[in-house]
Amino acid sequence: MSTEKKIHVGLLFGGNSSEHDVSKRSAHNIYDAMDKDRYEISLFMFTKDGYLLSDASSRRIFDGEPEDKVVADALKSVDEGNPLAPILNLSEQRDIDVYFPIIHGNLGEDGTVQGLLRLLKKPYVGSGILASAVSFDKDTTKQLLTHNGIRNTKYVVVTPENRNEYTYDVCRDLLGELMFLKPANQGSSVGIHKATNAEEFEAGLNDAFRYDFKVLVEQSIEQPEEVEVSILGNRNPKASKVGRIIVPKSDTFYDYNNKFVDASGVQFELPASISTTLASEVQQMALDAFRVLGCCGLARIDFLVDHDEVPYLSEINTLPGFTNISLYPQLWEISGISYEKLIDNLIDLAFEEFDRRSKIHYDFTPLDAE
Repeated sequence: MSTEKKIHVGLLFGGNSSEHDVSKRSAHNIYDAMDKDRYEISLFMFTKDGYLLSDASSRRIFDGEPEDKVVADALKSVDEGNPLAPILNLSEQRDIDVYFPIIHGNLGEDGTVQGLLRLLKKPYVGSGILASAVSFDKDTTKQLLTHNGIRNTKYVVVTPENRNEYTYDVCRDLLGELMFLKPANQGSSVGIHKATNAEEFEAGLNDAFRYDFKVLVEQSIEQPEEVEVSILGNRNPKASKVGRIIVPKSDTFYDYNNKFVDASGVQFELPASISTTLASEVQQMALDAFRVLGCCGLARIDFLVDHDEVPYLSEINTLPGFTNISLYPQLWEISGISYEKLIDNLIDLAFEEFDRRSKIHYDFTPLDAE
């Protein structure tokens, strides 16, 4: 065993989102893969109500105790009159060197936790506040991609205020017969619907509005290939090999059930059997998007490819899954970086970005006074 001081990592997971259980599985995999001779690990799970549990309570859940029981026990002693009660357990471990948030979706991938960790003046894995928030919002992402010449599908944004303007007929004339409806600020295919008629369109909007006040109605790509690329790095990121997802013909698209509940019918072609030209274009588009959005550390970027081998950037995930069937680590595995080494790289990148940002001045100091 090494005699060097271990790096103390705070592993943050759970969260107040539809991806709570996915985050728990990701955290389990990361914890199991981390080199315990190199790292000391403290666990902090956010409950579905937004309370951060202590390391001891979080470990009870890791060890298989029913979450509801552990949360109920933990919250008995919470002083709800204390405005810091939801995050009070962070003070339990004062010597954490770096945080590893693996909270997918709301309050984790949208810049919220990143803001908290910046206030704590601690390094953390992944993108900063702005890149996280921008990348989480599909509308804002697409605006930036379009402005910078990165191909993506045509779309309109429907809100409760303009819903009457964007009827099925209007959207069909703009986007074509087949459309996809997506909440702007959700992940893991939650709230996504296919619409081929007015009835499906209205039902899809009703459900999508349960998850956000802004819904994208997107042009469909006819019989698309779904390919994905993993990105790793800060200022000089690199792209993994390209992978392809083959969804059963009986399924409409790669939905939540395919991703996290029953992936038995889904095939992952790793690497994808696509042309070198297409693979290179997809990798370059992914790297361009990563830089345009200001991302750091990691991202998984998804594409739809039409029958003419034209790729369209579909989505960027700044805290992708690390479950047993998640593509982000699998793509790096086939690209020559093991799961364990990938975690080491991500933590090293967190320290690198923290050191870089520590050199920025936030008060005015004349140059000749330094």
